[in-house]
Amino acid sequence: MSMMKEFKEFAVKGNVIDMAVGIIIGGAFGTIVKSLVEDVIMPPIGLLLGNVDFSNLFAVLKAGETVLPPYASLADAKAAGAVTIAYGSFINNVVTFLIVAWAVFMLVKGINSLKRKEPAAPVAPSEKPCPYCATAIPLAAKRCPHCTSELIGLSA
Repeated sequence: MSMMKEFKEFAVKGNVIDMAVGIIIGGAFGTIVKSLVEDVIMPPIGLLLGNVDFSNLFAVLKAGETVLPPYASLADAKAAGAVTIAYGSFINNVVTFLIVAWAVFMLVKGINSLKRKEPAAPVAPSEKPCPYCATAIPLAAKRCPHCTSELIGLSA
Protein backbone atom coordinates (compact mmCIF):
# COMPACT_ATOMS: atom_id res chain seq x y z
CA MET A 1 0.00 0.00 0.00
CA SER A 2 2.85 2.40 0.74
CA MET A 3 4.24 1.94 -2.78
CA MET A 4 0.95 3.21 -4.25
CA LYS A 5 1.09 6.19 -1.89
CA GLU A 6 4.67 6.95 -2.93
CA PHE A 7 3.73 6.66 -6.61
CA LYS A 8 0.77 9.00 -6.12
CA GLU A 9 2.99 11.58 -4.40
CA PHE A 10 5.53 11.27 -7.22
CA ALA A 11 2.93 11.52 -9.99
CA VAL A 12 1.20 14.62 -8.64
CA LYS A 13 4.36 16.60 -7.95
CA GLY A 14 4.58 19.76 -10.02
CA ASN A 15 7.85 18.75 -11.70
CA VAL A 16 6.44 15.51 -13.11
CA ILE A 17 3.33 17.22 -14.43
CA ASP A 18 5.41 20.03 -15.93
CA MET A 19 7.66 17.47 -17.58
CA ALA A 20 4.68 15.58 -19.03
CA VAL A 21 3.20 18.78 -20.43
CA GLY A 22 6.59 19.67 -21.90
CA ILE A 23 6.90 16.29 -23.60
CA ILE A 24 3.41 16.54 -25.11
CA ILE A 25 3.98 20.09 -26.35
CA GLY A 26 7.44 19.11 -27.60
CA GLY A 27 5.97 16.25 -29.63
CA ALA A 28 3.40 18.55 -31.18
CA PHE A 29 6.08 21.17 -31.84
CA GLY A 30 8.25 18.53 -33.51
CA THR A 31 5.38 17.63 -35.85
CA ILE A 32 4.89 21.29 -36.76
CA VAL A 33 8.60 21.78 -37.42
CA LYS A 34 8.77 18.60 -39.51
CA SER A 35 5.89 19.89 -41.64
CA LEU A 36 7.56 23.31 -41.88
CA VAL A 37 10.78 21.72 -43.15
CA GLU A 38 9.20 19.20 -45.55
CA ASP A 39 6.33 21.34 -46.85
CA VAL A 40 7.60 24.94 -46.69
CA ILE A 41 11.41 25.18 -46.47
CA MET A 42 12.73 22.28 -48.54
CA PRO A 43 10.54 22.69 -51.68
CA PRO A 44 11.90 26.18 -52.52
CA ILE A 45 15.46 25.00 -51.78
CA GLY A 46 14.89 22.00 -54.05
CA LEU A 47 13.46 24.30 -56.73
CA LEU A 48 16.55 26.55 -56.52
CA LEU A 49 18.78 23.48 -56.89
CA GLY A 50 17.03 22.28 -60.05
CA ASN A 51 13.75 20.69 -58.95
CA VAL A 52 15.37 18.35 -56.41
CA ASP A 53 12.98 16.57 -54.05
CA PHE A 54 15.12 15.97 -50.97
CA SER A 55 12.80 13.34 -49.53
CA ASN A 56 13.38 11.30 -52.71
CA LEU A 57 17.17 11.45 -52.77
CA PHE A 58 18.64 8.01 -52.22
CA ALA A 59 21.48 5.73 -53.26
CA VAL A 60 20.92 2.08 -54.14
CA LEU A 61 23.42 -0.25 -52.48
CA LYS A 62 21.84 -3.46 -53.74
CA ALA A 63 19.10 -3.88 -56.33
CA GLY A 64 15.79 -5.38 -55.36
CA GLU A 65 14.79 -8.95 -56.10
CA THR A 66 11.60 -8.14 -58.00
CA VAL A 67 12.39 -4.96 -59.97
CA LEU A 68 15.79 -3.85 -61.23
CA PRO A 69 17.04 -0.23 -61.07
CA PRO A 70 16.54 2.58 -61.86
CA TYR A 71 13.79 3.30 -59.35
CA ALA A 72 11.57 6.36 -59.76
CA SER A 73 11.29 7.00 -56.04
CA LEU A 74 12.52 5.81 -52.68
CA ALA A 75 9.16 4.14 -52.10
CA ASP A 76 9.55 2.19 -55.36
CA ALA A 77 13.05 1.07 -54.37
CA LYS A 78 11.87 -0.09 -50.95
CA ALA A 79 8.87 -1.86 -52.49
CA ALA A 80 11.24 -3.74 -54.81
CA GLY A 81 13.32 -4.82 -51.81
CA ALA A 82 16.35 -2.71 -52.71
CA VAL A 83 18.88 -1.80 -50.05
CA THR A 84 19.14 1.99 -50.04
CA ILE A 85 20.70 4.92 -48.23
CA ALA A 86 18.03 7.61 -47.95
CA TYR A 87 20.33 10.63 -47.63
CA GLY A 88 17.56 13.04 -48.68
CA SER A 89 15.51 12.08 -45.63
CA PHE A 90 18.65 12.53 -43.56
CA ILE A 91 19.08 16.08 -44.92
CA ASN A 92 15.44 16.84 -44.05
CA ASN A 93 15.98 15.48 -40.53
CA VAL A 94 19.14 17.56 -40.03
CA VAL A 95 17.30 20.73 -41.05
CA THR A 96 14.42 19.78 -38.74
CA PHE A 97 16.84 19.21 -35.87
CA LEU A 98 18.56 22.56 -36.43
CA ILE A 99 15.24 24.41 -36.39
CA VAL A 100 14.08 22.61 -33.23
CA ALA A 101 17.45 23.17 -31.54
CA TRP A 102 17.34 26.89 -32.41
CA ALA A 103 13.77 27.21 -31.11
CA VAL A 104 14.64 25.43 -27.85
CA PHE A 105 17.74 27.61 -27.45
CA MET A 106 15.68 30.78 -27.91
CA LEU A 107 13.03 29.49 -25.47
CA VAL A 108 15.58 28.67 -22.78
CA LYS A 109 17.33 31.98 -23.34
CA GLY A 110 14.01 33.81 -22.96
CA ILE A 111 13.09 31.92 -19.80
CA ASN A 112 16.53 32.58 -18.29
CA SER A 113 16.20 36.30 -18.96
CA LEU A 114 12.84 36.33 -17.13
CA LYS A 115 14.29 34.78 -13.98
CA ARG A 116 14.86 37.35 -11.29
CA LYS A 117 18.42 37.94 -10.37
CA GLU A 118 18.94 37.99 -6.62
CA PRO A 119 20.58 41.16 -5.38
CA ALA A 120 24.19 40.70 -4.42
CA ALA A 121 24.93 40.61 -0.71
CA PRO A 122 26.58 43.81 0.49
CA VAL A 123 30.32 43.46 0.79
CA ALA A 124 31.92 44.72 3.98
CA PRO A 125 34.69 47.22 3.29
CA SER A 126 38.20 45.86 3.74
CA GLU A 127 39.93 49.23 3.44
CA LYS A 128 39.59 52.73 4.82
CA PRO A 129 41.01 56.04 3.64
CA CYS A 130 43.98 57.53 5.46
CA PRO A 131 42.75 60.75 7.13
CA TYR A 132 46.00 62.52 6.22
CA CYS A 133 46.70 61.54 2.60
CA ALA A 134 43.44 59.79 1.51
CA THR A 135 45.26 56.64 0.36
CA ALA A 136 43.30 53.40 0.76
CA ILE A 137 44.75 51.34 3.61
CA PRO A 138 43.71 48.08 5.29
CA LEU A 139 41.23 48.43 8.18
CA ALA A 140 43.68 46.94 10.70
CA ALA A 141 46.55 49.27 9.73
CA LYS A 142 48.11 51.28 12.55
CA ARG A 143 50.30 53.39 10.23
CA CYS A 144 49.71 54.60 6.65
CA PRO A 145 52.19 52.95 4.26
CA HIS A 146 52.05 55.99 1.97
CA CYS A 147 52.50 58.97 4.29
CA THR A 148 53.66 57.00 7.38
CA SER A 149 51.18 58.82 9.67
CA GLU A 150 50.21 57.03 12.86
CA LEU A 151 46.57 55.97 12.85
CA ILE A 152 46.29 54.76 16.47
CA GLY A 153 43.42 56.35 18.31
CA LEU A 154 41.72 57.59 15.11
CA SER A 155 38.27 56.24 14.27
CA ALA A 156 37.74 54.78 10.83
